[in-house]
Amino acid sequence: MSRFPVDAPKQKVIRAFEALGFQILREREHISMLRENADGSHTPLTLPNHPKLKAPTLRTVCTQVGITRDQFLDAYENS
Repeated sequence: MSRFPVDAPKQKVIRAFEALGFQILREREHISMLRENADGSHTPLTLPNHPKLKAPTLRTVCTQVGITRDQFLDAYENS
């Protein structure tokens, strides 16, 4: 099983979440993103605005928005 990156660059993480359907709403102390789901609902996502993001942070965010480890890693590696 692949592992989350230890110190993932912020821009690459943002591109991965954009590939998964999220769009940036604003970028201040935190980065706010939103995804419109097929059923018309919305899924919000909030990331800390740090230059690099730690693996536990990415794992927690993915769990909160319902993205599997493999889905995120595929998007991350292809971004």
